[in-house]
Amino acid sequence: MGSLADTSVPHPFDPLSIEEIQTAVSVVKKAHGDVRFNVVSLLEPRKAEMQAWLEKPDTTPPPTRFANIVVIAPGGKVYDGLVDIKGGKIVEWEHMEGMQPIITMEELQVVEHKIRTDPRVIEQCVISGISESDMDKVYCDPWTIGYDERHGSLVRLQQALMYYRPHIDDCQYQYPLDFCPIYDAGKGEIIDIDIPKIRRPLRLEEKINYTAAAVEKAGGYRTDLKPINITQPEGVSFKLTGREIEWQNWKFHIGFNYREGIVMNNITFNDKGTVRPIFYRLSLAEMVVPYGNPEHPHQRKHAFDLGEYGAGYMTNSLSLGCDCKGSIHYIDAHFPTRSGAINTIKNAICIHEEDDGILFKHTDFRDESTIVTRARKLIIQQVFTAANYEYAVQWVFHQDGTIQPDIRLTGILQTYSILEGEDTHGWGTQVYPGVNAHNHQHLFSLRIDANVDGPKNTVFMADAVPSDAPVGSPENYYGNAFYAKRTKLATTGESKTDYNGATSRTWDICNTNKLNPYSKKPVSYKLVSREVPGLLPKEGSLVWKRAGFARHAVHVTKYKDDQLFPAGQHVPQTSGEPSRGLPEWMGDGTESIDNEDIVLWHTFGVTHIPAPEDFPVMPAEPITLLLRPRNFFTSNPVMDVPPSYASTPSQVLAGGKGVIDATDKFSKLAFSNGANGKSCCA
Repeated sequence: MGSLADTSVPHPFDPLSIEEIQTAVSVVKKAHGDVRFNVVSLLEPRKAEMQAWLEKPDTTPPPTRFANIVVIAPGGKVYDGLVDIKGGKIVEWEHMEGMQPIITMEELQVVEHKIRTDPRVIEQCVISGISESDMDKVYCDPWTIGYDERHGSLVRLQQALMYYRPHIDDCQYQYPLDFCPIYDAGKGEIIDIDIPKIRRPLRLEEKINYTAAAVEKAGGYRTDLKPINITQPEGVSFKLTGREIEWQNWKFHIGFNYREGIVMNNITFNDKGTVRPIFYRLSLAEMVVPYGNPEHPHQRKHAFDLGEYGAGYMTNSLSLGCDCKGSIHYIDAHFPTRSGAINTIKNAICIHEEDDGILFKHTDFRDESTIVTRARKLIIQQVFTAANYEYAVQWVFHQDGTIQPDIRLTGILQTYSILEGEDTHGWGTQVYPGVNAHNHQHLFSLRIDANVDGPKNTVFMADAVPSDAPVGSPENYYGNAFYAKRTKLATTGESKTDYNGATSRTWDICNTNKLNPYSKKPVSYKLVSREVPGLLPKEGSLVWKRAGFARHAVHVTKYKDDQLFPAGQHVPQTSGEPSRGLPEWMGDGTESIDNEDIVLWHTFGVTHIPAPEDFPVMPAEPITLLLRPRNFFTSNPVMDVPPSYASTPSQVLAGGKGVIDATDKFSKLAFSNGANGKSCCA
């Protein structure tokens, strides 16, 4: 069933091709000479124009393709621009005074070389107990400085989180150093060093590593694991036409950009011949990782991994059978280098199917008639590395119309030095001798551009609550009544809502213009999300001001072109005064979002209090949520998925005549003892 088709003409949602990037770079260089490219990316088509094309692609001209440009010119000046690809000309060019664009991987790699030769850094290393001849063993994780009022935002800075690595194969995060150099990208040098009041010399404790050689030395790998193989002898069940995928009634476009990584557009579901729109665009739009140690300069540790570095730029090249298992299709990603050359990330996206357990089942206890149908799921995945942490981002599509964003956190804790017997004051945990891992949060912003059965949608908050009527009353005589209390979020101000576990709070994205013929309720998609910690840094804090999107679990705005990034277009070194992005777009809270073209922004994630089990490498921690159809279909939409086994009472009485038996012929008894194995489906 699987197929792959190449198209010569790009789909309007397709990322820029290599040729288009080269054209845009050439146009900019011709006009502006020697500049450094931070962004050359597709300017997404204006929604009204794009929707007109989607309705009649054969007769409507496709939207003009523009390249969104961000460069740094000599002298550190930042410019945003637009290039008409086909026309070969710049149509916009604006100086962005006082703003710093995203930090590229090339910029990050420069800092480590600089710290090794800077006399003041060498001096601090010697004070920490490192020989000057061992500077090649000194490493750093360069971070954007966040915001530091001493330096402001006019100068482009990075802070270097320092480590020592005795051997190239050692885990550097075991040997943190206690000082923090600050690097000026414009000058190409270290301009300052933050030194703590209490010094914490390097502690060369016994090594703990996660490499194969280290594990073998420590006792070796487990030997009781047998292979598990995933086979699809007839190929995959999805079809690709360019970057448009079709699978199990789903159809959507898979995009990819430097900042969000995977972006999915025009998501539809074929409901018995009727193609129904669900979402115009889905993406992970931002995240913030605030750390909880209040001591200077740790207040600066609150990385916006998407807005400051880019999930696309940090994406791994995935490996067959390692990151993705089974029958896999990969899609590459192309980005510009700072000089304007092409950097290709091979296998940036993997697409595959997995078995997903029982889809539905019922057995009648009277006669043992039964039906069991197994589920499968489609996974669109990328993995990106943000210095110490890995984020495996999976977009999981289910046969019943559910979409499940699923994120797995792994990699290594960001660490800091600690004296023997030192009190962490609760801000962190000593996860290994000499290693202090600070408390932190991972807060993600999911951007849901709703299109549930059409562009006019309304969001309701739903809470499971007991009846207001007292026990003994006519309305609730026995006291057992409860219901789903639905509250319309009619304005942007009303939409600022938080999770409530006591009421199992969810949010319904409804099309109130269309009612389910049976329930008489609006067709909807329900946001079910239970891993929703509140932003722990207090109101008025630096993080609170900079990460305005994280103040509430849900915000809803009226759609406007280019309102894509909830922490603002340019995030590095912003002060949060004013708060950029979503707080600006919410306005005074009076704008109507009732029966409008809306975007729902959802903040979710995890609060991580580290423990020794998280070190030296962290087992993957999953975070998941669901977008589920509610009152959208007239019945269970997966009854037409072929069952593994099905028998009716009359078939049982007839000795099994006509029973459907499509059980997996590859399955077998784990331990063969000569007994006949009875089918679990029978």
